[in-house]
Amino acid sequence: MTVRHINPEGLHHSPAFSQAVVVEQPAKTIYIGGQNGVDAEGKVVGDTLGEQALQALRRIQLVVESEGGTLANVVHWRIAVVDGQPVQEGVGAFQQVWNREDPPPAITVHTVAGLGPGFLVEIDAVAVV
Repeated sequence: MTVRHINPEGLHHSPAFSQAVVVEQPAKTIYIGGQNGVDAEGKVVGDTLGEQALQALRRIQLVVESEGGTLANVVHWRIAVVDGQPVQEGVGAFQQVWNREDPPPAITVHTVAGLGPGFLVEIDAVAVV
């Protein structure tokens, strides 16, 4: 399998994300449904966006590791943040779990009017192992 993180000429280049990720098969692709900041029993963990984002990222990490990968195998994150929440806290949580030596994935962030009761963030991901 070959994974290439690309930032074609003419597009903004950021150290925080890649504009696109190209995966050439064969590989196992894992589509991870939206994860919230909850514990194994489904109870909300934390009152801040940062705490909930860190827990959601850890849940995604568990899924990827259960299939033999690491967070470096995540090629795309889609993040929904409740409007008015400090997005920088979510960035801080990402920086706690992401190895800065790995190429950054493609990332999409949306602000939304609301999520489930008590949820401030929801993150889904695609990983290629």
